[in-house]
Amino acid sequence: MNLFADVSALVIESLDGLVADGVLQGGLDYANVAVEPPRDAAHGDMATNAAMVLAKPAGAKPRDIAEALAAKLADDGRIALAEVAGPGFLNLRLDASVWQGVVKAALQDGPAFGRSGMGGGKRVNVEYVSANPTGPLHVGHTRGAVFGDALASLLDYAGYDVTREYYINDGGAQVDVLARSVYLRYLEAHGQEVAFEDGTYPGDYLIAVGQALKDKVGDQYVDKGEQYWLADVRDFATDAMMDLIQGDLAALGVEMDVFFSEKSLYGTGRIEAALEDLKGKGLIYEGVLEPPKGKTPEDWEPREQTLFKSTEHGDDVDRPVKKSDGAWTYFAPDIAYHFDKISRGFDELIDVFGADHGGYVKRMKAAVSALSEGRVPLDIKLTQLVRLFKNGEPFKMSKRAGTFITLRDVVDQVGADVTRFVMLTRKNDAPLDFDFDKVLEQSKDNPVFYVQYAHARVRSVMRKAGEVEDATLVAQDLSGLTHEAELTLAKKLSEWPRLVEIAARTNEPHRVAFYLYELAGEFHALWNKGNEVTSLRFLDEDGAPNLPKIALARATGVVISAGLGILGVTPAEEMR
Repeated sequence: MNLFADVSALVIESLDGLVADGVLQGGLDYANVAVEPPRDAAHGDMATNAAMVLAKPAGAKPRDIAEALAAKLADDGRIALAEVAGPGFLNLRLDASVWQGVVKAALQDGPAFGRSGMGGGKRVNVEYVSANPTGPLHVGHTRGAVFGDALASLLDYAGYDVTREYYINDGGAQVDVLARSVYLRYLEAHGQEVAFEDGTYPGDYLIAVGQALKDKVGDQYVDKGEQYWLADVRDFATDAMMDLIQGDLAALGVEMDVFFSEKSLYGTGRIEAALEDLKGKGLIYEGVLEPPKGKTPEDWEPREQTLFKSTEHGDDVDRPVKKSDGAWTYFAPDIAYHFDKISRGFDELIDVFGADHGGYVKRMKAAVSALSEGRVPLDIKLTQLVRLFKNGEPFKMSKRAGTFITLRDVVDQVGADVTRFVMLTRKNDAPLDFDFDKVLEQSKDNPVFYVQYAHARVRSVMRKAGEVEDATLVAQDLSGLTHEAELTLAKKLSEWPRLVEIAARTNEPHRVAFYLYELAGEFHALWNKGNEVTSLRFLDEDGAPNLPKIALARATGVVISAGLGILGVTPAEEMR
């Protein structure tokens, strides 16, 4: 049940009725006719712009159309009042029975309430985290992991066929550095003193990897040149790091469908094939780029390179794909990787990058546009920095990691559920402050607690009511749910299906977290009102359950549970 969609359909049906009555001319385009919540809730439950957008093509005054439409809508029993406002907006108030019907629908549909077929089964690839396999995930990766995972769940809930994917950056120079760092720990495991030079990874997390390498090969590589061990140690170290990273993701409740290796693109002809596709479209050429804008580096000199005409697909400048010495640029395997995604038949692509990759957005969109000939859209979401605080001070760096605060540091401090919810309390492209003390506070100012407390209260009510079944609650006469606080809560429940579609359409899972906080607020308000008005209590004075009111509480629990499920957060059964 999507009440906004239902009322929108009623408006269109009524407009067709006005055409049939000769009030409006036929052939009008209803594409821009919308039914939305009014900016001011005091104006009504819903508002439509129908008269405003149809006036010009209909050759009529907006107010005349609005008044005729209001009269038509008033014939429907769901519409309690239709009022014309301003130059021709139409505000609608719905009958209480409509809101009571929302409660029944939530109970009848259960976890499916709010699910949408909007996606139509379209195949969407969501790539996120994709950290270099050189160490444990840090707090920046944590935000990207939570955002990407919640987005994937949201799209699945909205009817898309979603693939969660991790791109393993195991083809660049950083994995050679990793191998050399592990080799030093390997020598250390053999009792040698070692020094970590600049550019190597000194974190304690490599101690166990060095020991594991010793256990596997003994002293086979001791005091041997790189030509004897670099390739093998690189593979061994990369596998060890990916095991560590997958463990980190598991601690956060993140599971990937696909791990794609960058290394698989090299020496296999796949990079060449992607660039050949672009060349066949006249988008690859040999040329010299202009010097960088601003102050030109002293060592800059014009060099002929192989370039991609990304400017023909919306980029600011053309981009090099092969250096003058014949080596691939970092961009070349990225093009090949996205060519592979397109070849796998995805209808839409979404990449979740850290904010430091903002310069890659236009070139990657240009590449996908060119490779797919505009058929496959690519949306790139940037996640901004996370600033950690504890006791009012910036949180100290992790000794285990050596240089940064790890995902495990955060999860060990507050748990996966709190971590995930807090990471979604800001829009992805806004900086986020994560205060370890505040996220554990039991107050309204802590959105995690506030939402979980609402669900725990619902569960408490259900236990005291004897865990009455949903079918029993659906069968109840809910016409007694007429108090303003009850109807306000039911109205907020009605927004859930619409919210899901808006959040999925914009790829913004934070909207779910915001909505849950608002829903929890309406439930707590009703609960507190019951302290003053005994008739609003879920249990009568003798402890007997008031089933219509229990139905409202249970419906609230259904929606909170569904929303938390999208965010990857376990609903609380009780608060300690």
